[in-house]
Amino acid sequence: MRFNSIEYAAFLPIVFGLYWSLRKSLRWQNVLLLVASYVFYGAWDYRFLSLLILSTVTDYFVGLRLAASEDQRTRRASLGVSLIVNLGILAFFKYFNFFIDSARALLGDIGFVPNPPLLEIVLPLGLSFYTFQTMSYTFDIFRGRMKPTHSLLNFAVYVAFFPQLVAGPIERARRFLPQIESPRSVSRGDIRSGLALILLGLFKKVAIADVMAPIVNHVFARSSTAGTATLLVGVYAFSLQIYGDFSGYTDIARGSARLFGMDLIENFRQPYLSRNITEFWRTWHISLSNWLRDYLYIPLGGNRNGKLKTYRNIMITMLLGGLWHGAGWTFVVWGGLHGLYLALHRRFRRRATDEPGIWLLRDLGRTLVTFNLVSFTWIFFRAESLTQAVDYLTGILGRRGEGVLESQIALLLLAYLSIVTIDLLQRNTGRELFFLSWRPSARGFVYALLVVSLIVFSSGQQTPFIYFQF
Repeated sequence: MRFNSIEYAAFLPIVFGLYWSLRKSLRWQNVLLLVASYVFYGAWDYRFLSLLILSTVTDYFVGLRLAASEDQRTRRASLGVSLIVNLGILAFFKYFNFFIDSARALLGDIGFVPNPPLLEIVLPLGLSFYTFQTMSYTFDIFRGRMKPTHSLLNFAVYVAFFPQLVAGPIERARRFLPQIESPRSVSRGDIRSGLALILLGLFKKVAIADVMAPIVNHVFARSSTAGTATLLVGVYAFSLQIYGDFSGYTDIARGSARLFGMDLIENFRQPYLSRNITEFWRTWHISLSNWLRDYLYIPLGGNRNGKLKTYRNIMITMLLGGLWHGAGWTFVVWGGLHGLYLALHRRFRRRATDEPGIWLLRDLGRTLVTFNLVSFTWIFFRAESLTQAVDYLTGILGRRGEGVLESQIALLLLAYLSIVTIDLLQRNTGRELFFLSWRPSARGFVYALLVVSLIVFSSGQQTPFIYFQF
């Protein structure tokens, strides 16, 4: 079930009505949320509910075991069970064929011609997200940062809560479980802001991401023959597509959660206004960035053991972060490029100085440079293979001649201006729903503009969210 589907448009108000009819019983509200979440997930493929339940049950009992024992060997063994189950599921369903293909190619280069088995493996929806979420729970208990919940029901809701189950944000148990365990209420303001977030998210998805998608698909399909100008349009179109798609999903998720009295963490904070690559990763996919920092980069040593080891830790973290996104060398290269950017920025950064009169111009230049560096890496993220990515880069650097359709340029500029306007208003006001404080007439104009945009740009088809594949 997709957020941009008719099914979800019916599902959400039904669950909302039933949920608040049970407001006198927190337990039954949580039962309803769990059932609704399993229905939401099972609508895609009910068979994979077994994996979700396996991960939930494993980490629930591992958490209890970790808290009950003070023996470090026992605690490490218990944590190992969590890692084996979660990473084992992730490795098999997401990376089995990738590793087999890579091994076969490597052996073929040295003269062997192996014929290992290839399986038709379907990647379960949201697998990377909920496994990271449950593992953070056991990590935090192991480190003594939180105590386990003794309610399997509450923990199951934490893992499967349908607004953020499929593509995050990746919530920490010590932040989100207390919301599940405590009585909840919702005000008219919560409902209004929740619906406004959903509308804003749908606008980003339908009127920006889905409008850019055909341009991106057309250009990348012609990566070996398209002209330089066309290829550049494709790169920038994908930069806008993936941002509108993923931030739009997050807005809908957070707005949906707000209707149930839940607060999901912010996952984007105007990333394309970032002045350097470090700032970009503090504002893009924030929940994953923080997860990688806390459970990978810092345990590796972080920046505590000298510059060279710091750069090593950055590279390892970003390479694995790239591989988390997808089982392909294109994602590894994408992560490696961001690791290189971060290491170089750390090496050469200087303390910002606020010279009067040039601050705005300097920041504009830095923002444009950062945006272009990030857009360059999106080529590898979007390409279906390294060969296609190289063809794409060759076409850009080779200055192939070809005209660009004016309609594509117009749509690209319109999408870019829409994103920049929204982000600037959010940053300057400090409010993601800046228009809610405006006068009724101005607020009504914004609502009308968003709704009309959805109608005008809707193709009548449900375009999947990009991050559903991860």
